[in-house]
Amino acid sequence: MLEQERDFALETVRAAVQICRLVQNEITPGRWDKEDRTPVTVADLAVQAVVSRALEERFPDDPLMGEEESKELREPKWSDLLNLVTQHVHVVRHERPATTKVLDWIERGQQPIDAGRRYWVLDPVDGTKGFLRKEQYAIALALVERGEVLLGVLACPNLPNSYDVDGAAAGHGQLYVAVRGQGAQRCDLGPGDAITSRRPMRVSPVTDPAQAQWCERVESSDKNHDVTAKVVAQVGMTAAPRRLDSQAKYAVVARGDAVLYLRHSLSDYREKVWDHAAGVLVTHESGGRVTDIHGRPLDFSRGRQLDANQGIVATNGVLHHRVLAAVRDVLGHLGK
Repeated sequence: MLEQERDFALETVRAAVQICRLVQNEITPGRWDKEDRTPVTVADLAVQAVVSRALEERFPDDPLMGEEESKELREPKWSDLLNLVTQHVHVVRHERPATTKVLDWIERGQQPIDAGRRYWVLDPVDGTKGFLRKEQYAIALALVERGEVLLGVLACPNLPNSYDVDGAAAGHGQLYVAVRGQGAQRCDLGPGDAITSRRPMRVSPVTDPAQAQWCERVESSDKNHDVTAKVVAQVGMTAAPRRLDSQAKYAVVARGDAVLYLRHSLSDYREKVWDHAAGVLVTHESGGRVTDIHGRPLDFSRGRQLDANQGIVATNGVLHHRVLAAVRDVLGHLGK
């Protein structure tokens, strides 16, 4: 089931990895800011164009929900950036598309989505700040139908193969792939981003919080860090957090290097679908559990946002109820 879609997603995301590596090696020559001031790079735009074009060829009836849009890029002042994006598309597409075609491919990700049919969800470069720092980022592609994530592929090109006591190890990164009901696999990347090994993936079996590792966002300005620290302490975890950007945090939980990734919001912010769809399925199919901070399953049927949910709790499953209870208690004392 979904073998063609799985193979398509793996190969398309591998092509996206090539673009991202090229852009990182060039120290990001093109960069602009969206209205929310999040940096957007050549890689975001080129990856969305490449994935959109590949879908157009392979599954033309499937819409794409993508994070990026081409509106700003169509302005004359961004012509140099558009040319850079087009050049990077050419590297992996082996064709020389007109810039107008590239713009149309990017914009395909903004088309209206009928939640009752199947569609693809893309975050071309999740964790852009980590990408710009040449640290952790992810490329996330998922297939959704009737609000249910059926397939997820998560690429983490800079993620170490494993963590030692110092939190570092060599490697070329990994792809993580999951199909609903069929489990999850980890695909290690070698030179040239060839897949060198595939193996099933399971979450950590750790049941003692004192022996558990956990992860959170990098940004030291994140006001939620203090709240997270209180939750973790109440659960009984004593390890220092592993801080990394993007859906790589889901990968770290899914492959057993951490038992918890907590993302709670002290405001009315609602999570975006592309920031979680692939990572959630990879975690679920590895034996973990993902809900919002109230214990509700994530609802992917509400459009581009998880409007029915607040925050994220991803665990190895064993400690999930204990974490939810701690979140409820800590936020209750804050009046949230």
